[in-house]
Amino acid sequence: MSRKRKAIVTGATGGVSINLMLDLLAHGYEVTAVPRPDSPRAALIPQHPSLTVVPCDLTGYAGLPAQLAHDYDMFFHLAWAGPFGEERNDLRLQLRNVQSALDAVDAAHALGCGVFVGAGSQAEYGVVREKLRPDMPCLPTTGYGTAKLAASVLTRIRCGQLGLRQNWCRVLSLYGPYDGMHTGVMTLIRAFLSGERPRCTPGDQVWDYVYAGDVAQAFRLAAENGRDGAIYCVGSGETRTLRRYIEAIRDAVDPALPIGFGEIPYYPNQAMHLEADISALCKDTGYQPQYSFERGIRATVEWVRSQNDIGGKQQDGTR
Repeated sequence: MSRKRKAIVTGATGGVSINLMLDLLAHGYEVTAVPRPDSPRAALIPQHPSLTVVPCDLTGYAGLPAQLAHDYDMFFHLAWAGPFGEERNDLRLQLRNVQSALDAVDAAHALGCGVFVGAGSQAEYGVVREKLRPDMPCLPTTGYGTAKLAASVLTRIRCGQLGLRQNWCRVLSLYGPYDGMHTGVMTLIRAFLSGERPRCTPGDQVWDYVYAGDVAQAFRLAAENGRDGAIYCVGSGETRTLRRYIEAIRDAVDPALPIGFGEIPYYPNQAMHLEADISALCKDTGYQPQYSFERGIRATVEWVRSQNDIGGKQQDGTR
């Protein structure tokens, strides 16, 4: 009987990571979750006979090979410090993330992995007014986006030096169970569940929201079938205006609730179009999004309803 494939997932309390681990377990993998030792979301990590938890800080990846067997197949690096707020432009913090990503590649090699998959971001592109493609020039405007881009390039080079296949998955606007409660979708869900009338922009932006379970599928398929060195944009394959998304979120809670469209002005340099070209991801890996926004948002609303305190602040971000 062939052995189970083995995977390591860093940033294991983040929304993408938890959905990825659930997807890997459902496909017969043995999974090692690597959360930060102090993560307040550790209780969200799935409990499963084929899942082991090995806490490790971003600066401690060099120590992982001494703690684990050296028979792993793939390494998913999703941990990242400072993905939100003012820390996005803490340049020294973001630079340390790049070093941690390189340390993760070295650990993956020492543990026997043949594949390294990293989590990228739309922020690598900067302000773009067309569909995002893997081969587009990147002009990031934040320390976070710049560091993600640097990690993409440097981990690809390091993987080449060590003989690992590398893939980089740039995730667009994510929503779904286990995501942090600070995100736009989660904020709206909580407002509607509380009977509040959220204040919004006019909502004319054209957006591409992708369900966390579909993102998890994309990461797994990239690891299984990806082309060496390829960058993949991860989206839903469809767009709509933010107004329509917000109305769908409201309808999943209570169609009678009011929405304050136009009560908040657009930001200066507001991005008005965010869409992923997923053709390379589909062609190379067989990825096909499974969730319409209506189906995904209903599942997300039910998950939020089920949470008390453990669904709070996300520490291990991916975007």
